[in-house]
Amino acid sequence: MMSARDAYKAELTELAEADPRIVCLEADLGGAKHGFQERIPDRFLNLGIAEASAVDIAVGLASAGLRPFLSTFATFAMFRAAESVKLGLGYLGAPVVLVCPYGGVSGAWFGPTHHCLEDLAVAQSLPGLRIAVPAGEAETREVIRTAAAGDRPCYVRLARNDVFDVPLVPAARGTVSWLNPLTEGTCLVSIGEKPTELCAAATEQRPELGHAHLCWVDAESLAEVVPQLAGARRLVVVEEHRGAGSVAATLALMLPGRDVRGVNAGTDWPTEGGSHDETLAALGLTVSAVLQAA
Repeated sequence: MMSARDAYKAELTELAEADPRIVCLEADLGGAKHGFQERIPDRFLNLGIAEASAVDIAVGLASAGLRPFLSTFATFAMFRAAESVKLGLGYLGAPVVLVCPYGGVSGAWFGPTHHCLEDLAVAQSLPGLRIAVPAGEAETREVIRTAAAGDRPCYVRLARNDVFDVPLVPAARGTVSWLNPLTEGTCLVSIGEKPTELCAAATEQRPELGHAHLCWVDAESLAEVVPQLAGARRLVVVEEHRGAGSVAATLALMLPGRDVRGVNAGTDWPTEGGSHDETLAALGLTVSAVLQAA
């Protein structure tokens, strides 16, 4: 098993060997021995710490018929380069795939400047942008294959280097991966790796709770899964994000009359470094918080 971040690089390299359109762009984040760079050096560009320019370059390459994949910190893609993302991927609809590790507080040791708890809200506000938050190697590989085969701009949010070991069937666009069967009562809905681990731990204590895992979370994709979730009276959406602009907020609008609750990072600003789990706990993302919401 490998981390989602390593799975992205491995899968993209394999796809690029068969698809000459694929170009890999890095904002000085790929490591000393990037597999794509070693095997296909003429289609690999390390653009350095220049995120907005990197997005503009990717849009230009896409306009020439290529399929660029650009990787940088999630917070730098959605905030530092926000205008370039809005105009290039949003307004122009350029088929660029942003693959962004360090989502949420997975880069906790780097401190608040590198945390990213608001990116899904920004991405959700851009019509036409597809958004994926895969969990683990298999689902990440499936997301990269889907993005490479399509012609839509995508934002793929990853964690850092942890290996995700909760077994699940990858949730394709418009589908739910059920880790615990749906009941008429409460269903947990997990987005991303750590929230899925929290929900899996919660259902060990409360096996009567349903547990649905989602990967593609833009409004267009969520509209396709809503009928699969509508059987539950209450949804508890667990995500490494703030409540504003969250997946919970989007689902609540799509399911009027349903009780939709969010377990998320709240409104506090983390002020200290620590491990990923420690920082999540300080923000209130814990198994007990999931059980209390359920």
